[in-house]
Amino acid sequence: MRTLVLNAGYEPLAVVSFKRALVLVMNGKATIIAHDVGHPVWGSSGAWERPSVIILRRYVRIPSGRHVPVSRRGVLRRDSNRCGYCGATANTIDHVMPRSRGGADSWENLIACCLKCNNKKSDRTPAEMNWTLKVKPRVPHGSTWLVRGVERAEPEWDEFLAPAAA
Repeated sequence: MRTLVLNAGYEPLAVVSFKRALVLVMNGKATIIAHDVGHPVWGSSGAWERPSVIILRRYVRIPSGRHVPVSRRGVLRRDSNRCGYCGATANTIDHVMPRSRGGADSWENLIACCLKCNNKKSDRTPAEMNWTLKVKPRVPHGSTWLVRGVERAEPEWDEFLAPAAA
C-alpha cells in the first residue's frame, strides 16, 4: 500500500510506503486525511488507521528550479497514449524533427506515436509527409509531474491530484 504525501499547502510532494507515512504521523510531523477503511495496522499501543493520504503539519519549501526529466513513459503519459499524428493508441515515441537531422531528445521534439505512423514517417518531418500534429508537444507542468508514483494513482488520491493537474 502506498501513501500520497501532501505539503501543508495541499500540493503533492511524494508517494511513500504506508509504513513511512505512519512513522511521520506517529512522530507528529503529519496528519492522516484519508485512510484505507477496514485495514488497520496493529501495534503494541493499539490500532492505527492505514494512511492513504497524509498532509505535513509544516510547509516544506520546494526549489523552483526542479524540472521534469524527459522519458519515454513521460511522453506517453503526457500525450495520454494517443498518437500525435492519427490519434490511435500509441506505444512508441517519435522525434518530430528526426535525430538524424539534429532533432533533440526534448519534450518539445518528442511525441507519442503508433507503430504504423512511426514506421511510415521514418526519418522525415511531418511537413514532408503532409501531416499535421494533433497536439503541440511541450514540457509538462504542474506539481504532479514532479512526484514519482502519481502516474499509478490510487482512487483515494483523485480529489487531491485533480486541482494540481488542471
